[in-house]
Amino acid sequence: MKICGDWLTRAETQAVFAMLSDAGYQVYAVGGCVRNALMGVAVSDVDMSTDAPPDQVVQLAKAAGLKAIPTGIDHGTITVVSAGIPHEITTFRKDVATDGRRATVAFSKSVTDDARRRDFTMNALYVDRDGEVLDPLGAMADLEARILRFIDDPTQRIREDYLRILRYFRFHAWYGDPDAGLDPEALAAIAETFEGLAQISKERVGSEILKLLAAPDPAPAVAAMRQTGVLGQVLPGADDRAIAPLVHLEGEAGLAPDAVRRLASLGGDSVSEKLRLSKKQTETLGVLRDEIGSMKSLATVAYRHGADVAHYVALLRAAVFETPLSPDVSASISLGSEAEFPVKAVDLMPDFTGAKLGKALKTLEASWIASGFTLSKDDLLRSL
Repeated sequence: MKICGDWLTRAETQAVFAMLSDAGYQVYAVGGCVRNALMGVAVSDVDMSTDAPPDQVVQLAKAAGLKAIPTGIDHGTITVVSAGIPHEITTFRKDVATDGRRATVAFSKSVTDDARRRDFTMNALYVDRDGEVLDPLGAMADLEARILRFIDDPTQRIREDYLRILRYFRFHAWYGDPDAGLDPEALAAIAETFEGLAQISKERVGSEILKLLAAPDPAPAVAAMRQTGVLGQVLPGADDRAIAPLVHLEGEAGLAPDAVRRLASLGGDSVSEKLRLSKKQTETLGVLRDEIGSMKSLATVAYRHGADVAHYVALLRAAVFETPLSPDVSASISLGSEAEFPVKAVDLMPDFTGAKLGKALKTLEASWIASGFTLSKDDLLRSL
């Protein structure tokens, strides 16, 4: 089988292939770029594998006029930059020992050794400079069926790196066949080993969860996370019941996936801290979660936070509380987002100053909001 694509045939990438193959070494593009190309998904990063030792990769890159960066030289990884395009090149490896977070590796001359230390079968496909696909483990059948399967023994693969548990659900959400379900052997292994996720940094867990939730439909994968105990391990108190309805409502509204919006539907305790969210993500999640359960009208939410947030809150309320969307959602949101409080501080001065001025403005604004934004400036001033 052969594949093609600009990511493979462009001169910058062919130059990297040439620097190794012309010196007599094996070199293949591997992993996500090959998987995506075969599945018709856009390719972004290009990773490569070779039997050349890392120090030889550095020497050959310099001789070819390419920049070599020792990004992970202890583990055999050199990033070679060709005309501004990075290519991460890793020497064939096999694991010698692992502790669930990092591995001790030995370099190898065998591409099969390299394939066997990877996580999932669909990530163990290689392609040479001419686009010829190499499948050392017979992984094409799984990729064509969109079945996500661990390589060899699932439990062993997981114990090598517990983050692979979360990667399994993320990859299923993005590349798996939702109608085929998840691999029973993988789920059984995950259910036995999920407590190992406690060894993984919160930043890495958070990154995987957000990538998972950004998939077109993460609901089946999240449901499987709950069933295997993983969801409770990484997000204590979380509940996935609302995410499938939310995804459906998003589709009807024509909204693109949004990881933080979907995260708000899960609930859970200390979510921002558990996932090491950014300040902006934490603020957005806090607003959404607060407004899901508040008694504020959508018009009020739109006035306080904008039309987009109010729209998200409307969908989240419908999904969480299993209620239909009100037919006047759009009108309510427009009313609030376009409303402008008619009273200014100068209108109350000099009778009110300092803290009294601030309190009076808040009182008048509350009355104006309660009126459905109908009270005029004169109405409000007469109420003082």
